[in-house]
Amino acid sequence: MKPFHLIPTAAAAFIALSSPAQADVKTLYLGMNGGPMEKAYTSQILPDFEKANGVKVVIVPGTSSDILAKLLANKAKPQIHVVLLDDGIMSRAISMGVCQKLDDGPELRQLYPFARTKGDMTAGVQLGMTGIAYNTRLFKEKGWAPPTSWADFTDPKYAGKVVFQSASSSTFGLHGFLMLNRLWGGSEKNVEPGFTKWQQSVGKNVVEYIPNSAKISEMVQTGEAGLFPLTPTAAGDLQEKGIPVAYVSPKEGPVLLLVDECVVANNPDPALAQKLAAFLLSASTQTRAAEAGRQIPTNKEAKMTEPMNKQLGNLDELAKKVNVVDWDVINVSRPQWDQRWNRQIER
Repeated sequence: MKPFHLIPTAAAAFIALSSPAQADVKTLYLGMNGGPMEKAYTSQILPDFEKANGVKVVIVPGTSSDILAKLLANKAKPQIHVVLLDDGIMSRAISMGVCQKLDDGPELRQLYPFARTKGDMTAGVQLGMTGIAYNTRLFKEKGWAPPTSWADFTDPKYAGKVVFQSASSSTFGLHGFLMLNRLWGGSEKNVEPGFTKWQQSVGKNVVEYIPNSAKISEMVQTGEAGLFPLTPTAAGDLQEKGIPVAYVSPKEGPVLLLVDECVVANNPDPALAQKLAAFLLSASTQTRAAEAGRQIPTNKEAKMTEPMNKQLGNLDELAKKVNVVDWDVINVSRPQWDQRWNRQIER
């Protein structure tokens, strides 16, 4: 079994809490994405739980794939108590037996139905959605109206201005591919329309395929990127940096992109881990997360900020329109799709 390696900040916190003066303080480890999400949780969300329960919560940051790899490497004796993973990776985590069922409670019953997985093995703590973002400065210069449909990616006027994340490495890119595949008559069980029609439609407009969304900021500022799949939260992060980007929800609906929580099976303190999981699902915590990090709630009783309400509209109505993809089917076929995408689309 491979040893569990804490990142320097987490290791420092662990050492500090091991001193005699603080030996009675328990530590919980929470695996999750770093960046703005980690900052919001560390500064404005987790301190309330720590104070109420007399514990210290240390975040172990990483991508969803990295965190799942840590769980699998330490499956017999895990040191992480709770993890937050993107829904596609979480589906794999459940099938690999690294999650235990969430305790029943009022928080679960307050969630939107799509935020609860079968058997309550996991639950969504943050509602994301992949829609369309566009370069507002470029669109103004060209006199283009904002996009309204996934089909806009095929419009010849956007030739050389579409940036698409690779469907083989990015959930945003995969979502975009699957929605266009649906428009062409396909489904998760039949991606032939997408692969057959792509190169003669969307492919003609793509200036570059990128492995993730990190390069979009630069490409918007240089005018290379005009249209691309993105989430409202990611678009908001770019706007906060002064990048001329806006998000729209396509008329066919955006694609559901949940951040799910999992209480790790066989973790060292299952009772406290379940308490942390329930805390993260609560309406008060998710309201705070919306204020601190523009995170869209999965709890129907939570509130969004006014800017979020203005951008997204009524969340109850939006939740009815969101498209849900079948990750069980996707994960079985994904290796073959990835090979075909790399060979046929990004060759």
